[in-house]
Amino acid sequence: MNTKETEVMCGLSRKNFQKTINGKETDLYVLKNNLGNEVAITNFGGAIVAIMVPDKDGKQANIIQGYDSIDDMLKAPVPYISTIIGRYASRICKGKFQLNGKEYQLPVNEDPNTLHGGNKGFNTRVWDAMQMNENSLVLNYISAYGEEGFSGEVKITVVYSFNNDNELCIEYMATTNKRTVINLTSHAHFSLAGIANPTPGIEDIICEINANYYLPVDKTNIPTGEIRFVDGTPFDFRNPKTIGTDIDNKDEQIKNANGFDHCYVLNKNEEGELSFAARIKEPTSGRTMEVYTTEPGLQFYTANHSDGHKGQNGSTFPNRSAVCFEAQHFPDSPNHPYFPSVVLRQGEQYKQKTIYKFGVDK
Repeated sequence: MNTKETEVMCGLSRKNFQKTINGKETDLYVLKNNLGNEVAITNFGGAIVAIMVPDKDGKQANIIQGYDSIDDMLKAPVPYISTIIGRYASRICKGKFQLNGKEYQLPVNEDPNTLHGGNKGFNTRVWDAMQMNENSLVLNYISAYGEEGFSGEVKITVVYSFNNDNELCIEYMATTNKRTVINLTSHAHFSLAGIANPTPGIEDIICEINANYYLPVDKTNIPTGEIRFVDGTPFDFRNPKTIGTDIDNKDEQIKNANGFDHCYVLNKNEEGELSFAARIKEPTSGRTMEVYTTEPGLQFYTANHSDGHKGQNGSTFPNRSAVCFEAQHFPDSPNHPYFPSVVLRQGEQYKQKTIYKFGVDK
């Protein structure tokens, strides 16, 4: 069930998201809740292209970065904006890892490493879509054996749901017919002030991250293997502070990533529990967002490489105009045996659940 064009508040045109790619049809799907808010998603890459929620004065705006059409997505200078990421989110060192005594070589698409699943990750795929009701959308995709160099045929289901508490819930499930590695996430680019021309910077956003430790990276953004205590570093967000406080700190880790692009080791009472991960507040609009996840890690990224390219409805996306909280396992885990395992075996089921909850502080 697709929402009719006249019922879409975000200003996007459904027909601009209808295209045939490799024999499969893309479209635009809109989820609504009883509060009059909406989330728009396309089955091309599973991208979220609109989240319409109010500010402290009740004014709705689109708070997620994306594009006006499938054609714009196909030629996007930043192809991962607000899409599903897989088969492996984040980076794998030099695109190499060993599994069952065999070395696998993936495409190197961020020299010298593999980023977000390779040249044609899940962000480039047309997912089979079924809108179950006004509140939920089910996406399915079968990743073929050998796709982008990965072993095993993997069947993936992603369920988006939007409830009356303004919670956007993303549930991921996957199975394989042969042992493989998997790490899925959403690369949602949130701009709580509302996208605009230009979209405001995120330096004044107040941020809290529920993590005592983070993963330092080398100059190619690969984890060094150390799990470092945040105390006394720019990465300490245990108490709320503005992102701008330390985004230009002279710390070597900030320099390596040109800002924040690091995985936090979330505080957990037990493995796989759904627990609080992070919270941000945009002071001008009063909009807030809380993140809850079952995942052990949260990649915190501050859109350090955006170049002012065009987005939805005439908006533009300058450097550092979005915040990403990518709930996932750790980057380069296949090459770090003591990191939480990303191996999926035949007969097992991969499961992940992440919730983005939107609100207002008046």
